Amino acid sequence: MGDLLKTIQSPADLKRLNPAQMAELAEEIRGFLIQTLSKTGGHLGPNLGVVELTIALHAVFDTPSDKILFDVSHQAYVHKILTGRCGRFETIRQPGGLNGFMLRTESEHDCYGAGHAGTALSAALGMAVARDLAGGNEHVVAVAGDAAFTNGISFEALNNIGEQTRRLIVVLNDNEWSIDRNVGAIARYLHRIVTNEHYQHLHDRATRLLERVGGKTAVKVVRRAEEAAKSMLWPSILFEEFGLEYFGPIDGHNIPLLIETFKFLKSADHPVLLHVLTQKGRGFQPALDGQKKFHGLGPYDPETGKTAPGGLPTYSEVFANTLANLAAKDPRIVAITAAMPNGTGLDLFRARHPKRYFDVGIAEEHAVIFAAGMATRGYRPVCAIYSTFLQRAFDPVVHDVCLQKLPVLFCMDRAGLSGDDGPTHHGLFDIGYLRSIPEIVLMAPKDEDELADMMKTAFDLPGPSAIRYPRGAVAGVERKAEPQTLAIGKAEVLADGSDVAILGLGPMTSLAEELGARLEHEGYSAAVINPRFVKPIDREMLARYAQRVAAFVTFEDHARMGGFGSAVVEALEELGSTVPVVRIGWPDRFIEHGKIDQLRARYGLTVDEAERLVTPLLTGRKLPKLVAR
Repeated sequence: MGDLLKTIQSPADLKRLNPAQMAELAEEIRGFLIQTLSKTGGHLGPNLGVVELTIALHAVFDTPSDKILFDVSHQAYVHKILTGRCGRFETIRQPGGLNGFMLRTESEHDCYGAGHAGTALSAALGMAVARDLAGGNEHVVAVAGDAAFTNGISFEALNNIGEQTRRLIVVLNDNEWSIDRNVGAIARYLHRIVTNEHYQHLHDRATRLLERVGGKTAVKVVRRAEEAAKSMLWPSILFEEFGLEYFGPIDGHNIPLLIETFKFLKSADHPVLLHVLTQKGRGFQPALDGQKKFHGLGPYDPETGKTAPGGLPTYSEVFANTLANLAAKDPRIVAITAAMPNGTGLDLFRARHPKRYFDVGIAEEHAVIFAAGMATRGYRPVCAIYSTFLQRAFDPVVHDVCLQKLPVLFCMDRAGLSGDDGPTHHGLFDIGYLRSIPEIVLMAPKDEDELADMMKTAFDLPGPSAIRYPRGAVAGVERKAEPQTLAIGKAEVLADGSDVAILGLGPMTSLAEELGARLEHEGYSAAVINPRFVKPIDREMLARYAQRVAAFVTFEDHARMGGFGSAVVEALEELGSTVPVVRIGWPDRFIEHGKIDQLRARYGLTVDEAERLVTPLLTGRKLPKLVAR
């Protein structure tokens, strides 16, 4: 840790530094981020890009009375460092440590928690209007990346800002990236502003003027020049049509320029938007060369940026390669992502079928309705969207896809616990929000071979379907040369038994097998079942085992409430069965970030807990152990 950084315990310490010291502090923070995150992993690239911007914000504004919101907030590490959490920063994303996103319960300086894109403007407007109603005078600043402006929620907020408050500052942090490079008309629009030669010349002069004389007078002079330029170039600037006075673009790494600009904007009596240009990964060449990789990653070498070599492929990679192979045989298959080509693996599909690959930006609702439109014309769209992000598109799934019985396949990556990313990214609710919808077929593979089979099965269906699979490496089983179509709603019995039936959904099948082996060793007859289908559930299988077992056990990487175990209980009740069900899943609470094995142990998603709960239900069923002769 650098000498200056050691002295920063709060924003008040930062305000005592002069511009030269702030520039030195920025470099110390970059070095600190690179070294610390090399051990813990995290969102390195986004935070390297906002070091000067965050320093300038805290030099001018006074948190926690003033409110600074970061859209998504994966770029709030510098904010955490400057607001008294530097001493704990090495715990970020570690069990019991700092959260990787803003968290209201973590610090009074975190005025709004986030983890999904597009929320900052709406929340900031809500805070500004609440301030106005209460007669307050604090400032509200929303920092949103350019990718967030492809999100519909951002535009819904923009549509209201000019009408509902007189004071709000929006900072557009423009680095041309979300995780992958930004796409669409908004990205092209911002690029035109940035690359226009008249603007470039103007802002180069503006920077020199501010550096030479500084102060509000210089900013006003520059503003008059900008107005003249804009009147010639774009008579109707997009943001000003929404009622926000537009300033910029300016260099987001020039601390004196940023500070003077923020001081000027504080005096505005109307909503304003400052467009700043930043460089994602600034100060670390591997992050500049590998923007996607260093958006968020695990531990790496702080000198070279190299990460540990991968072992088995991930479920995302198996999904994408299987989809590309199936698409080679079926020209109707198209792939859709909402700004996550790398995270979902669809960058692999894009390389083989570029004309049938569509990135719609951070716009999950649009992605689903777009898919529905394509499905009406005979195509077989695949929406590859994280479980936690598909939540945002629930209504289109119901209204536009399932109600119309359209053959759209939802491939839900990161279903289950997402570990270090925490509650904003855990995929623990998709069964609950999908299984109640008529017409949909919902599947969960136990391994990569079954994932391929389920994808083939989905394309044979006449209506909507969804497949949930986890983050991380596959099971490592041998795969068939060609995927096979599965019988709809039929489970796979891995081992028969008569005392207890153990159902392990998806990769949790391995826990079911382990529990079955333990109980067999104890003298019980245990059936182990891979359900495959959450909906339709295999009622015939349940009815068969309900007639002979003393208990069922269900394992799922999902919330217990409304999950797969609940579906089993409901089905058994409808069958007239009173056989008890031990449900192993996540409790009715938001699960914190941490290592998956540790969190499972803490919340009872273990074979030990299942054995403890089910054994009392098997009284009198144990077979006498044979005595060796």
